[in-house]
Amino acid sequence: MTVRSASPALDARIDRLRQLAHAEPRLEGVLLYGSWTLGEADAHSDIEAYLYVRDEELDTFDGRAFLEQLAPLELAYTNLYGILAVVFDDLMRGEFHLTAAGPGIDQVPTWQGMVHLPKPEQAVLLDRTGRLTSAARQLAPLSPPDPVATAQQLAGELANWTLMVGHVLARGETARGHAFLNTMVAPQQLKLCRLLRDSTDHWLTPSRALEADLPAADRERYTATTSAARESEVRTAARNSWSWSRELMAEAAERWRLQLPHALHDRIGGLLESRN
Repeated sequence: MTVRSASPALDARIDRLRQLAHAEPRLEGVLLYGSWTLGEADAHSDIEAYLYVRDEELDTFDGRAFLEQLAPLELAYTNLYGILAVVFDDLMRGEFHLTAAGPGIDQVPTWQGMVHLPKPEQAVLLDRTGRLTSAARQLAPLSPPDPVATAQQLAGELANWTLMVGHVLARGETARGHAFLNTMVAPQQLKLCRLLRDSTDHWLTPSRALEADLPAADRERYTATTSAARESEVRTAARNSWSWSRELMAEAAERWRLQLPHALHDRIGGLLESRN
């Protein structure tokens, strides 16, 4: 059955990728992941896929040349994660993992909890042996996180990384503190918030669809944890962030009987209030 999303351009590119993959004997399998496989693709979505190359052909397989058959490329390079990243002439982004089929397909089931493929047969564009479809089916179930254990871990993460923010700000590293707030603290906050609001559909990317998934009050609290990378603003954002974290942790502790180190939390707050 042909799958259609809210992005005709992406649908057409995926159809073309399927055709090219079937015509390329060096490919054993192709597996899509990302928003298209979740039924959430729109005009701004990327195309993301694993290209499973026959083991003996991997060293000579020219990924860029293969992808140029999809559409003209404005950019193609291997990014910092070792993925072939491309930009097509219509500004659609793409990320393609060029992977040896033997060990690569064997690794797919280990992605449980990190990748969700609700309709694995649609995500598999090519499977010459049946191995890839069998492996992808193991990613179809999406088990919600265990609330007690997950909330306890998130409480630890929030305390640890907020303390790191406090130390680097005390050292005078405003930009670094700003970066830690955005990359290390905020995702854990949003996960704890989603857990409390029973909104875990976007658990793997907690900022995704935040505007639609979370109540206005939570969105406002999240906004108050953000700032420009100016010292006074970052300090205010860090204090707001910790205040919200403590409220979320207290709510979680009341619901799930968590054990929280309140004395440590007070000391972290004191560090964030300090100007030294």
